[in-house]
Amino acid sequence: MIKRYKRILLKLGGEALSGPQDFGIKPERAQAIAHQIKEIKKGVEIGVVIGGGNIFRGDIGSKYGMDRTTGDYMGMLATIINALALQNALEHISVQTRVQTAIEIERIAEPYIRRRAIRHMEKGRVVIFAAGTGNPYFTTDTAAALRAVEIDAEVLLKATKVEGVYSDDPLKNPGAKKFKVLKFIDLLDRGLKVMDSTAISLCMDNKLPIIVFNLNKEGNLKKIIEGKSIGTLIT
Repeated sequence: MIKRYKRILLKLGGEALSGPQDFGIKPERAQAIAHQIKEIKKGVEIGVVIGGGNIFRGDIGSKYGMDRTTGDYMGMLATIINALALQNALEHISVQTRVQTAIEIERIAEPYIRRRAIRHMEKGRVVIFAAGTGNPYFTTDTAAALRAVEIDAEVLLKATKVEGVYSDDPLKNPGAKKFKVLKFIDLLDRGLKVMDSTAISLCMDNKLPIIVFNLNKEGNLKKIIEGKSIGTLIT
C-alpha cells in the first residue's frame, strides 16, 4: 500500500465509541475503530485525540446551572475514560499504545510531553491524547488542532458519522450539498459547524489541512492514507 501521509492526527468524538445510543461505551465500536487504526499502522505514525461527549459535556452542564469550569474538567476526565477504552481495544489486537493526558493522573497514563509523544510514534506506538488541552473553555477539537501542530502532523483527520462537510445537516436535509474541497476562510464565512472557530483558525494559521470523513464506513481511513479522495478536504 502506497501511503500519502507519514504522520497523522485522528480526531474522534466520544460518540464514536457509543454507537446508536449516543451514551456510554460500546466495546464493539472501540474494537471496530481499533481495527481500522491497525490497518493503516504500518509505516504511518498515529496520534489520536478523543472527546468525551458520550459520557459528559461541560457546556451541557453549564446550561443546568453547573459551574462551567467544573463541567469542563468533568468532560476532560470523560476523555480519559474513552482513551483507556480505545487503548484496551488496540492492545487486544497487538497494537502498542500510550495514553498521554493533559491532566496528570500518573497511575493510569503518562503526562503529555511533546518530545516523548513523538518518540513513541517514531517507535511505532499509537499515542492517544486525553484530557483536551488541560484547560476549561477549550474543546477537544481545539486540542486536536493544537496536538496536530505540536507533533508536526501532516493532516488532521476529523472522524464523523457523515460523508464530509455539507451546506446543511444531511441527516435532517436530504438536499444538502456536500463539498469536496473547501478553503478555511470559506468555512468560517459560511459558518459551517465542522470544528469550533479556534480550532479552524489554528489549523489555518499553521497551514494544517483537515479531512472530514465518515469513520463508520469501513475502509475510509485506509483510503485516505492511500491518497484517495474521501470526505471533504479543508485547506
